[in-house]
This record gives sequence, structure tokens and C-alpha cells, in this order.
Amino acid sequence: MKITIIAGARPNFIKIAPIIKAIEKKQSKGTNISYRLVHTGQHYDKNLSETFFEELNIPQPDANLEVKSGTQAEQTAAIMTAFEKELIQNPSDLVLVVGDVNSTMACAIVAKKLNVKVAHVEAGIRSGDMTMPEEINRIVTDSITDYFFTTSTTASENLIKYGANATHIHFVGNVMIDTLYQNLTRISPPQFWDEFGLVKNNYVILTLHRPSNVDEEKSLIALLQGIDKMVGDKKIVFPIHPRTKAILGETKLTLKNILLVEPQGYLNFMFLIQNSFAVITDSGGISEETTVLGIPCFTMRTTTERPETIKIGTNNLVGTSIENLTLEFAKFLKNGLSKRGIPELWDGCASDRIVAVLLTK
Repeated sequence: MKITIIAGARPNFIKIAPIIKAIEKKQSKGTNISYRLVHTGQHYDKNLSETFFEELNIPQPDANLEVKSGTQAEQTAAIMTAFEKELIQNPSDLVLVVGDVNSTMACAIVAKKLNVKVAHVEAGIRSGDMTMPEEINRIVTDSITDYFFTTSTTASENLIKYGANATHIHFVGNVMIDTLYQNLTRISPPQFWDEFGLVKNNYVILTLHRPSNVDEEKSLIALLQGIDKMVGDKKIVFPIHPRTKAILGETKLTLKNILLVEPQGYLNFMFLIQNSFAVITDSGGISEETTVLGIPCFTMRTTTERPETIKIGTNNLVGTSIENLTLEFAKFLKNGLSKRGIPELWDGCASDRIVAVLLTK
């Protein structure tokens, strides 16, 4: 079996790492399976791309399509054009895509038009928010996928509602958690740890990158100022996404608690999360890792595609207003964590299950 694995953005690299390890484990036992790794170049900043290959021991990609940035349509079209040439020159039995970025959808479309089967890891997750580009990517990808690998029973049920063949749906668990468990003994503090006087539980992690939170400079500044006042004597470590940094530009901010740092590699970032007091984010994926690590998470969105992190885990969906975030954070300070749990099959073995299923196809 020849598999082409697609990676394009930071979350993809975290998800493909354990899948590659699972394939190589089968290869070492003599199983006839091989893979070709294609990096679309959707994320090309070193801290958002190359660092993850190095830290997670992902082999250098067999091809880098180097599409870089652009509008949604420009980037998607560039990926499709480049990947079509790649797949024609390097035929495959199966194209495996992960997550919900533009690379996921674009490469799935190309594969199907070339009559190559598609496997989608993290299939079936839905936010219900059609203003999110990721939601469009999920729906389109799942509409043409052959083999669905889901992180939860809710995701599997979503696919059935959309008309997917139940025999092609495989509830395998969460590959993000595979990577987390495989690297917990390797995580390490960032260089600024001592410089900022960070110790366990004396700081909050903040990440913001979604358009609803960062696209308008004045509202972004107001949000940061509100969060700065909200945390009391806690420091706030804010790895600032290039997109957010560009929007702030040369603005001079007077912030008492917020520490602006560069985007972090995986090992440093997981160390920061594991030792934090809480996390404030607009990311979906981070709420999965905080759930497993037992760290309170406040997600600044009105919807989530990972409802299990709220029902079972430590995630709190707080909307996009600073007023509601402040209210919910105050409740947490008063009452502590209301619950903690780890969803079913988030046990570090999802990648092995995926490869085992593929070898039966």
C-alpha cells in the first residue's frame, strides 16, 4: 500500500507525526506499506512549520509545494494546482488528509478527481458556524472521503446525519493526544522561562488568531487590555501569531501582565500549557490538550467543533466579549474546576488503530 500524507499547517504536523510512527512500526515488522509526505507550504514561517518537523522527529517531506499565503481562493487554488502535478508524477493508492485547513480540502478534491481514495483523519467534527473557513473545508472534505477516522462518537454521528456510509466510519480516538503522550517526557521550558520569573501556576497562556477576535485593531486592543486587568497578579504569556502581530503593527500597548513572545515550538508550548494556571484561547485544538492535561481552558468563540472537551473536559465556551470572559473567569477563580475527564479512546493509540484499519482496505 502506497499512502500520500498531506501536511500544510501547524496542527497538521502534530497530527501526522504519530501516524508516520505507526506506519514505520508496521514497516519494521515487514508489512508492505509505504508513505510519501507532502508539505503544501501553507504555513512556511519557521516557528509555525520547520520547528515542528525537527521537534517531533518527522522526516523531511518528500515534496514541498511552497504555496505560502494568499486569499482563501488563491491559496486553495495554488495547492490544488501544485498537488495535481505531484500526485500525477507520484501515483498513490490513498491520500491521507488531516484536520480542516485549506490543504485538507484542496488535496482531497485533487485526489478524488484523479480517482485516488481519500482517508480523512478528524472527520465529522462540526461547529455549525458556516462563517468559519474550516467548517467549509470539513464539509467538503467529508462529502468526498472514502474512509472516515473520528475522534468521538459525536463526530461519527455527524457523518451519519450527512449521509456517510456507516461501514466506512471508524471511531479511533485522537491523534493529537497520541503526539502529546509520546512527547510528555520531552517537553521543556522556553528560554524566557527564568527571564520572566515563571513558575508553575503563576501565569495564564493566551492565544488569539481568529478573525472575529483579531481582525479589528481597536477591538483587539480593548480585548487585550481587558484580559490584562482580569487576571489579578497572574502573568499572561501571549505567543503572538504573525497574523495578530501584523494587525497590531507599531501600536504601543501599555499592558501590566501580558508578556508578548514569539510563536513557540511544540515542546516548549506544551510545557507552558502543562504548568499554566489556565489557558485563554480561540483555538479548537488547544482545548483537546488542556482537557487531557487537566488545565482550565476558556475558549473565546461562540461555537466549538469539539463538544466533548466541554461535556467531559476542562473547556469553557465563553463567547467573544471581554465582559463574558471576565464573568466566567471570575466564577472559576471562586469555585475552581467544575469537572475533569478524558474522552473515550483519547489514550495515545489512535494512530495504530488508523493504520490497522487502512491495512484491511
